Amino acid sequence: MTAVRALVLEKQHELKLRDIDLPMEVGPGLVKIRIHTVGVCGSDVHYYTHGKIGPFVVNAPMVLGHEAAGTVVEIGEGVKTLKVGDRVCMEPGVPDPTSRASRLGLYNVDPAVTFWATPPIHGVLTPFVVHPANYTFKLPDNVSFAEGAMVEPFAVGMQAAAKAKITPGDTAVVLGAGPIGTMVAIAALAGGCARAIVADLAQPKLDIAARYQGVIPINIREKNIVSEVKRLTDDWGADVVFECSGSPHAWKTIMDLPRPGGAIVVVGLPVEPVPVDIAAASTKELRIENVFRYAHQYDRAIALMGSGRVDLRPLISATFPFEKSVQAFDRAVEARPTDVKLQISIAE
Repeated sequence: MTAVRALVLEKQHELKLRDIDLPMEVGPGLVKIRIHTVGVCGSDVHYYTHGKIGPFVVNAPMVLGHEAAGTVVEIGEGVKTLKVGDRVCMEPGVPDPTSRASRLGLYNVDPAVTFWATPPIHGVLTPFVVHPANYTFKLPDNVSFAEGAMVEPFAVGMQAAAKAKITPGDTAVVLGAGPIGTMVAIAALAGGCARAIVADLAQPKLDIAARYQGVIPINIREKNIVSEVKRLTDDWGADVVFECSGSPHAWKTIMDLPRPGGAIVVVGLPVEPVPVDIAAASTKELRIENVFRYAHQYDRAIALMGSGRVDLRPLISATFPFEKSVQAFDRAVEARPTDVKLQISIAE
């Protein structure tokens, strides 16, 4: 163990920059990374404000942060794919490679997975981290550290688009224009959708999403989403609907949005159980898919970003220095309608 400075969630409502002992030994198959940029995720903020997410409870001090990019500074025995000096981003979930879920390719739902900043696993809002090389990915030269720290949330969008089984020319509806909703829309468009109808209450977030070609913003304070989708699709419905808001209200009318034989992809997680109209889903033969994090999406996400097809820079609202990490989280708690993604730069 080595004492390092980190942003530590001491308990609910209490964040502190202080020294904490973290493992820094670079064993076989591992690499040591100097962290450059870390994104502030909604789950990090939720642990700060609520102290738990479902069964995951903060019972002991925990370092926050799991959306990260940096530079390899040391490699362990047997590592052939990376070298010192490589610019990288890291997949924060590490499964048991021998588990049945992993053998099926579903390592994201492996019950044994360890995921940064998910109790009791420490996150990476600290200058250095040691991580398996197999879950560390080189960044193209034209992808910045800030963009590299966006690969993690964009991978969620990629997973959602893959689950949707998009056919080129499809029309998508995305409920929620937060960071994940907007990235789901971007991934859906990259995956072949001709257009993505993005619905939200916050006009500033819709304005940001509308910068992307193919996005049709709908402010549901002013317009009825069901009527708008019917109007835009000649009363047929969308090919795929992505529920990214996590709002229980979305489920009241969600079955009215897809076309017969269409799909609903559930990305947002309501805090409490919601009623689902099974009869409506059955009579339209709707396919309902669920997304939990991602599996095998990092390479694809990085390839899209490196090609120039996907530019996530417009989604970065502000960057805070490491010493102002607490202020960054307090601003995230404010949930300003003009903010999409806040980041923290640890680089000196």
